[in-house]
Amino acid sequence: MWHTCELGWIISAKHFTDVHGLPSIEKMVSSVEETPEPISCFITGTIPDWIKGNFLRNGPGKFEIDLTKPVRSSSLTRFNHWFDGMALLHQFKISNGQVTYKSRFLSSDSYQSNQERNRIVVSEFGTVTMPDPCKNFFQRFLSRFELPKPSDNANVSFVTYKGDYYVSTETNIMHKLDPETLQSTGKVDWSKFIAVNGATAHPHTEPDGTTYNMGNSYTPKGAYYNIIRVPGGKPVEGETLEGASVLCSIRSSEKTKPCYYHSFAMSENYVVFIEQPIKMDLLKIATGKLTGKSISDGVSWEPKSNTVFHLIHKDTGKVSPVKYLAKALSTFHQINAFEEGGFLIVDMCASDDGRAITNYQVQNLRKSGEALDEVYNTLCRVFPRRFVLPLNIDSQTPFNQNLIHLPNVTATCLRISTNKVFCTHEDLHGEELHHYGGLEFPQINYDKYNTRPYRYFYGCGFRHLVGDTLIKMDLNGKSMKVWEHAGLYPSEPVFVPSPDATEEDDGVILSVVITPNKDKSTFLLVLDAKSFEELGRASVSVNIPYGFHGAFTAMT
Repeated sequence: MWHTCELGWIISAKHFTDVHGLPSIEKMVSSVEETPEPISCFITGTIPDWIKGNFLRNGPGKFEIDLTKPVRSSSLTRFNHWFDGMALLHQFKISNGQVTYKSRFLSSDSYQSNQERNRIVVSEFGTVTMPDPCKNFFQRFLSRFELPKPSDNANVSFVTYKGDYYVSTETNIMHKLDPETLQSTGKVDWSKFIAVNGATAHPHTEPDGTTYNMGNSYTPKGAYYNIIRVPGGKPVEGETLEGASVLCSIRSSEKTKPCYYHSFAMSENYVVFIEQPIKMDLLKIATGKLTGKSISDGVSWEPKSNTVFHLIHKDTGKVSPVKYLAKALSTFHQINAFEEGGFLIVDMCASDDGRAITNYQVQNLRKSGEALDEVYNTLCRVFPRRFVLPLNIDSQTPFNQNLIHLPNVTATCLRISTNKVFCTHEDLHGEELHHYGGLEFPQINYDKYNTRPYRYFYGCGFRHLVGDTLIKMDLNGKSMKVWEHAGLYPSEPVFVPSPDATEEDDGVILSVVITPNKDKSTFLLVLDAKSFEELGRASVSVNIPYGFHGAFTAMT
């Protein structure tokens, strides 16, 4: 039976669902070896001949650092959080109906140092390094006062700037990557180009190649959120982020406790930053090495605070004086945003609780039986929602009445003071989606419909701690189509348009499907995006952990 997020506390933890008998997924968060030489995949069904390119995937692939001396403490050798595992990069090369697969660990400084020292040397989101046991007592004592070194373990996504591919996490360091070899061609540090301490792994790119992103900066006056713009042109071969600029800076509502954000939204004319009440305590994070606490220990959910939507005009860099408020919510991924009839429409995947980020500990994902059920039931489900923000608020705008007059829209927006409006959302789904545990990892036909009105989006259903179904949502009628098979766990669906596409959903969906109960039987799934019927599979005899994000790069 599925319940909403308004249920009260049960014993010591808030329960959102009452699910029992979840199967173990421990093998999906187990360390694997890389496959640096391409191997042929076994094809079942048909892979359309017109698909020519590389399907790239990123995610953690090593959760422990091997030891020659196993007597050492496991806290020195095991990562605590799903986000911490060493980046393993995957390539499915598709051509003429055939597929090959290969993978490589990202040769980051973090990976190299960990391997050389046979222990965790660089702290990650949920894992703090301990003093080197080979140092003397005084050296170990002093090392606790060192500021944490930013990790370059770029295990979240593949992104592009100026037509080049990078792998990214949320620190200030990315790796430029050759998508053919999966090898890093160099580190790129955001802070060498603009004054930021990191950037998201989810930039937005316009048709002319101009790319927008967000990153924080920390100053004596407090924390700031920065809107970043990177030009699309590359006048000098080999350049990276040259020409990057900060479009504007927004001061955090709390000087030393900025919010955590994973991504942002963008329409034709605006960047939309969603300041959610998931807070990062900078003092706790900065002193983490001294106290033995990780970054994740400094993250907290503050449900009594509102969510604030900040609108930044892309041409002028000016921040709208109007603050669009909503009740506390948590969002990792936005679906799309577009302008229509004087309104800015923002679609996102969101939940009413922001504690999920700290619950994805590796030990939780490796639990079984009632302990695994308990982890799942204490995580709030994520559902697609729509907020509608009126753009023309002025002195004549009435107070305390719904400002939204678009047809067939149930979202509301009330002006509550001179420069504040309070918004409620519209659900972008019917009751059926509750049966599939909500939806995350949303994707659209990005090249044609990002920042524009659209009809379809795709994602993973979450009846487990990871995706266990693929879902196509139709905003006309809020209907859905589902691909599901027991014991199979599909990753983020990526839409690839067909070369002769005339409609929004003309194309295919690519997803890597993990099979934890069957050894070495991972496969690349190809669905017809329109019918959502399976076209073919490309099976590869390796084990792959469940990953995060991917991209398709077409071959010309």
